[in-house]
Amino acid sequence: WNEIIELFRAGMPLRKHRCRFKSYERCFKASEAVDCLHELLGSNQNFGPEVTRDQTVKLLKKFLKNHVIEDIKGRWGKEDFEDDGHLYRFPPSSPLKSYPKKPSCGKEVIKFPDWNEPKGGPSQEHISVKSITMNSEMWCKRHSIAIGEVAACKLVIRRELTQTNIEEIWKSMTLSQLQKVLGLDSLDEVLDTKLVNSKHIVQNVYNVGKQGIVTLEDKSKELPHWILSAMKCLANWPSCSDLKQPTYLGFERDVFRTIVDYFGQTKEPLLTFHFFDIFVSVLGLLQKPSKAVEALQISCLLLPPENRKRLQLLVRMMARMSLNQDLPPLSESVRTRTLTVQAFSHCILCSKDETDLDELLSAKLVSFLMDNYQEILSVPSALKSSIEDHVVQLQRVQITYAGADRDATLPPPSFCHQITTDEFEYQKATGSQEPLAALLEKIVMNKEISVKDKKKKLKQFQKSYPEVYRVRFPSPETEAMLFPEKTKQKPPILMWALKMPFQPFHRTRSFRM
Repeated sequence: WNEIIELFRAGMPLRKHRCRFKSYERCFKASEAVDCLHELLGSNQNFGPEVTRDQTVKLLKKFLKNHVIEDIKGRWGKEDFEDDGHLYRFPPSSPLKSYPKKPSCGKEVIKFPDWNEPKGGPSQEHISVKSITMNSEMWCKRHSIAIGEVAACKLVIRRELTQTNIEEIWKSMTLSQLQKVLGLDSLDEVLDTKLVNSKHIVQNVYNVGKQGIVTLEDKSKELPHWILSAMKCLANWPSCSDLKQPTYLGFERDVFRTIVDYFGQTKEPLLTFHFFDIFVSVLGLLQKPSKAVEALQISCLLLPPENRKRLQLLVRMMARMSLNQDLPPLSESVRTRTLTVQAFSHCILCSKDETDLDELLSAKLVSFLMDNYQEILSVPSALKSSIEDHVVQLQRVQITYAGADRDATLPPPSFCHQITTDEFEYQKATGSQEPLAALLEKIVMNKEISVKDKKKKLKQFQKSYPEVYRVRFPSPETEAMLFPEKTKQKPPILMWALKMPFQPFHRTRSFRM
C-alpha cells in the first residue's frame, strides 16, 4: 500500500488546470491518474502487466476513500472516482499508513508467534527481515488487508489465447447461436460445419467500413470499378457523382442489363452452394420477422468476405432502385421491384441441381432481404458483445475465493451433443423439411397457375424432395384427388334410335286390287 502510494505521488505529473472559469494549481485529471497508475503497476515487478485498467480505477476509488487523493474542493471519503475529466489533487497530509512501532520500554524485539512451533514457550530472538518480491497472491493479500476487504483470496491467471483459439471460439459460439435461433437440436441436417471458415466470421465482423460494408484484405477480389460505377448510378439515380447525365433514351436500361449480365456469369451464387440448406431453413421463420432477421444476420456472417461484400452492395442497390420513384421504368410490363428480384434471385441463391423450384425459394428470400437489408447485412451487436466478453473472461486475471468454483459462473459454449438414432431421424424429418412442406402446400393451393404448370412443378418437387412429397401424397389416390378427372358427357340418346331401324316400303298385292 505504502509502496504504490509513494510511486504514484512521485510519478503523477501535476500541472495547472481550468474548471468553470477558475484555475487550479498542482492537480490532475481523473483519466490522467488512471493512465499514470496503470503504467506504474504494469511496469512494477510486484504487480506486472496483468493488472487491467478497470482494476486501476477500483484502486483509485480506494485512494479517494482513504484520502490518498481528494478532489479540487477537498472532498474525499467516497468511492465515486470515475475514469473521466474531473480534477483531483494530493492532500497536504501524508496518506501513508504507519508501521507498527517497537515498544519503548525495552530493547528486545517481540517475535510473532509461529503456529508450527512446539509448545514450550517462544524464545526471544531477533527476526531477520529480508526484502522479497511479491507475487500475485501476496499482492492480493496485501491489497485486501489495506483496503479492508476479504482477507483470503487467490489470483487465477488464465492461459494465453492465440488468434486461432479466438477464431475457433467465434465459430463455435456463432454456430451455437444459429442453432438456437433456428430451433434445431443439431445443424448436421442443414449444414456441414467443417465447411465453415472461422477466419471468414472474424473478418466479416471486424473488417468493416464506415457504411458497414466489408473491407477486403485481398484487393484482387474487389468488384471491377466499372461495375461499381454502374451500380452506384442506378442506386443514386438521377444524381450520380461518377457519371455525367445520360444523353440518350434508355440509358438506364442498358446500365441495368450490364449489371445483370455481370452477376449472371458467376459460377456460384453469392450465398454459395454449401449454405443453400441453411438459408432455405430460414424460410420457415418468415412468419416471425425478428427471428428470421436474426437467423439471416448470423448466416450471412458465415459467407466468404468477398461474397458478403458483393451481397451487401447488390441488395442495397436493388432496395434503392425499387423505392426510387425518379428512376424510369426498366420494363413496360413488370414493376421495377419484381424485375430486380427476377433478375438477381438466381445469382443470390440457388442449388447445384437447378430447378424451377429454386426460383420460388430464392425469390421469396431475396424479397425479404430487400425489405430488411440494413439490419440483416449488419454485424449482430448482441452476438459480438457476448463473444467478446467470453474471450476477455478467458484472458482475464481472476480473483477466486476459498470454496468457490472459478468456472461455475461461465460455462463453456456448447455446440453439439450426442443424440439417439430415433432423435436424429425425427430431426431429419421435421427440421429443415418444414419450409419445404410449406412451399409444397403453396404450390398445391395456388389457383393462379394452370393445371399443366402445377403438374410440372409438382413433378420437379417430387424429384428433388421425394420424402417431403411422400408425406403430403402418401398414395396415388391422394395425388389423384388433386386433379379429379372430368367425366365426359355423352350426347343424349334419341327416342327413335331405340326403335327398329327404318325399313323401305314394299308394295303388296292388296294395293293392286
